Amino acid sequence: MIQDDRTFLSKLFDAAIAAANPEYVLAAHLPERPRGRTVVIGAGKGAAHMAAAFEALWDGPLEGVVVTRYGDTCPTRSIRVMAAAHPVPDDAGIAASQALFAAVKNLGPEDLVVALVCGGGSSLLPCPAGDLTLQDEIALNQILLASGAPISVMNTLRKQVSGIKGGRLAQAAWPARVVTLVVSDVPGDDPAQVASGPTVPDCSGRAEARNLARTWKIELPPKIQAWLESDKEQAPLATNPVFSRNTVRIVASAHASLEAAAQRVRQNGLTPFILSDAMEGEAREVAKVHAALLREIILRNRPFQRPCVILSGGETTVTLKGKGRGGRNTEFLLALAIAAEGLPFTALAADTDGIDGSEKNAGAFADGSTAERLRKAGYLPAALLVENDAYTAFDTLHDLYVTGPTGTNINDFRAIIVR
Repeated sequence: MIQDDRTFLSKLFDAAIAAANPEYVLAAHLPERPRGRTVVIGAGKGAAHMAAAFEALWDGPLEGVVVTRYGDTCPTRSIRVMAAAHPVPDDAGIAASQALFAAVKNLGPEDLVVALVCGGGSSLLPCPAGDLTLQDEIALNQILLASGAPISVMNTLRKQVSGIKGGRLAQAAWPARVVTLVVSDVPGDDPAQVASGPTVPDCSGRAEARNLARTWKIELPPKIQAWLESDKEQAPLATNPVFSRNTVRIVASAHASLEAAAQRVRQNGLTPFILSDAMEGEAREVAKVHAALLREIILRNRPFQRPCVILSGGETTVTLKGKGRGGRNTEFLLALAIAAEGLPFTALAADTDGIDGSEKNAGAFADGSTAERLRKAGYLPAALLVENDAYTAFDTLHDLYVTGPTGTNINDFRAIIVR
């Protein structure tokens, strides 16, 4: 039964990914053709696939450049695809930022810029502001990734040290019309937060960034702190006239993908329950909440009757304290396996871009026997969790879930079958 359940959970993941497939979602959001040039720019883990899909759908000449993560490129005809490092930026990202600025230079009011934006663009577009350097951006990224802060906090800080994020790329495209098509990977689907909004104006300022750093106890490097204390090169606000001709559209999100998975559940005779598409917090704490819900369902048949499938999405975080390997989805599953040991469930948690953290797996499977199987293999599940070493746990059990790059990114996907 567990193996059959794993096959079923994989099909639910496939349904979620299909609902965010660029070829499927972009068709309904094509802008009106301009009298002048059509320039396509973009950034994110799925940017290359979005570019290829847009080329296939667009009836007319176009040009442009997008940047994606190493290993996520795909063939395109007219749009140049560049690759850079994620989640820690590198020199190739600097070159990509420069190429995007060059692409929108010297445009006129009859020209159209189409920005294809999805998750991951924050790291793929380093562009140090003022006297800051790439090493400063790298240091900030590493601190943020280990901080456990939600993505909204990370991106508010990233925008304030960047020369391209927070609407600055759209500002550079003025007076051309800019249409931003967003595959959202952030809880709440705020387009200004996806890839730190290179073409979407910022609604926060330096003071808010400083307050968030203090609230989350993020120890910023002195040079970054000094920059945040200054008023140099502030991001343009939404009231700036350069955004007067801009349009922003969410074309895919966790909400739509979870609904697609739920429909697949119904087609297979089970009842789905979507908890939320915007869950945040420490992965291990979110897992405890899910485990408590499973226990209530199994012991008391409430608040949902079993058999059923629990679905949720969003973006959890991991505060790194150990020296292990893994991502937020495998950490969620390891914590769930410990808290719900012995219960009749099978779970899949995976990142919809196909990569959980910095490893090659999208996520993993867990069930009521996971913790006991780890002990039989010579590991203490709680010790692995303390070391943030969930990858070792599921690699040992051969329970990793590997999909390869999916060409899209609507963040975490969690599905749990309760028998």
